[in-house]
Amino acid sequence: MIVSTVQSGQLWQWEETGERWLVTKVYSEVFASHAILRKVGGTDADLLRVKIENSGEGVSLPGFVFTQEVEDF
Repeated sequence: MIVSTVQSGQLWQWEETGERWLVTKVYSEVFASHAILRKVGGTDADLLRVKIENSGEGVSLPGFVFTQEVEDF
């Protein structure tokens, strides 16, 4: 799913498991931007670092769907 920007506080659903993940931090490095995601209802160890993919239409997190677009939300 493509959105215009990835921001802290957004919910994304992992396509593989259906689990919901919260964006807790977004940061940029020299050539890439990353999002830190925390599993909703998970422990402190349930963190993921995901590279943000840019396209002409917007940005996305590979393997994730923006939750507001999921019908069962």
